[in-house]
Amino acid sequence: MDQTIINWIFAGFGALAGFILNNIWQAMRDLQQADRVLADKVGEIEILVAGEYVKRPELTEAMRDVFALLHRIEDKLDKKADRG
Repeated sequence: MDQTIINWIFAGFGALAGFILNNIWQAMRDLQQADRVLADKVGEIEILVAGEYVKRPELTEAMRDVFALLHRIEDKLDKKADRG
């Protein structure tokens, strides 16, 4: 075989390998970009969920109301037990 043909074959294989490696590199970049976008979205969801928790003052006020109702029920039961 002539050296020129061998050089063309190696050049063709090199170009093909370069094309494949370039596509793989680009796909990895796209995946990294998508990963960053998803990580940002998850971070936003975490902030949103954390912001929806019941605040301590609101919980204290709600529990105070519940306990007040429970005390009223207890008082009514005590009065009823005293009558009987």
